[in-house]
Amino acid sequence: MTTPRAFAELPALIARMTGDEKHSAAANSTMDVLWVLYDRVLNVSPDRQDDPDRDRFYLSKGHGPMAFYAVLAAKGFLDESVVDDWTAFDSPLGQHPDRVLVPGAEISSGSLGHGLPLAVGTVLGLRAQGRTGVRVVVLVGDAELDEGSNHEAIALAGRLGLDQLTVVAVNNFSGTHGWPGGIADRFTVEGWAGRTVDGRDHDDLYSAFTTPRPGRPLVVEALIGLEGSE
Repeated sequence: MTTPRAFAELPALIARMTGDEKHSAAANSTMDVLWVLYDRVLNVSPDRQDDPDRDRFYLSKGHGPMAFYAVLAAKGFLDESVVDDWTAFDSPLGQHPDRVLVPGAEISSGSLGHGLPLAVGTVLGLRAQGRTGVRVVVLVGDAELDEGSNHEAIALAGRLGLDQLTVVAVNNFSGTHGWPGGIADRFTVEGWAGRTVDGRDHDDLYSAFTTPRPGRPLVVEALIGLEGSE
């Protein structure tokens, strides 16, 4: 494993992964959120990947995972040399993350609408085991929320008061119909706590992720701007 790197080095790591420029906007839009989570919020590390009391992070927005891979490499989950061969035949790093091949990846993702329902199920499973202090964070894109499976999960999590669950919705305004009132309103009407922040402001993101909200799941809408239709 490599020596942990700083946030400023992420763009250089991402630039080493070429051949999927179509999804570069998807990767770049998540870079700051991913860094804050792995650097300041999540209770997980390379030596605790199998600890049942670790926090879980689910990248539901699994297309364009270059920023995710870069953060995992920067934090020592991956040897950074593997980024140079990403998507090659024998590389563990595909255009969608594979939980079997990528150290630190909790789910295989890329099929939109799957991550949030999986996260809800994970929280319920942790509760059944008495592990009520484990945080489960799932990252979704704004266009991904068009998928109906998300709305069922949003309603259920709110009704059950799953306060171990956090959704961070990266909003680069690419949803088909948009979100009148903002994405956070779609969640709060179902009983969630909601925060809307600048998706590039690390202190605002950290504050949003760590503000207490007993008895309610949390959605953090991270506003990014028009960076492509991802």
